[in-house]
Amino acid sequence: MSDVRWLSAEEQEIWRAYMTANVEFSAYVDRQLRRESGMPMAYYEILVRLSEADGRCLRMSELADASMSSRSRLSHAVAALEKNGWVVRRPADGDRRGWVCELTDTGFAALAEAAPGHVTAVREKLFDVLTPEQLLTLRDVGRAISAGLREECDAARAAGDDDADPPC
Repeated sequence: MSDVRWLSAEEQEIWRAYMTANVEFSAYVDRQLRRESGMPMAYYEILVRLSEADGRCLRMSELADASMSSRSRLSHAVAALEKNGWVVRRPADGDRRGWVCELTDTGFAALAEAAPGHVTAVREKLFDVLTPEQLLTLRDVGRAISAGLREECDAARAAGDDDADPPC
């Protein structure tokens, strides 16, 4: 494999620092939500996306894309959210194959109760430890990485790779 562009020592350090921070931060936020609100980060993200949607509902396919979840993983999560009374699923109007997920008042209340602790955790462990310049750089880096993956992710969706885990 002479054509492999191996990482330099500095690039390896950057890669490992990024991966460590990403994994640790995600785990911290998930633990905080589970401990204080009884829901994992994935459920919180679904509730947020529904709360921001018109009529607090989205087609399941749109919700999967918005919450960066595979359709099968989303289906399992929505089933658990339904058991809590936080969402309801119903057939989409005029489309026998499509389904819509709607945030209930109980779900909205659970989200509203979870939000202050979640925002505090994000503020303390992300925004308060970085300078304003670093935050702008972090935003730009995130956008650049996403843009670099967009073509591949669009192709995976077009090929019907809806259950890729983690999803594009």
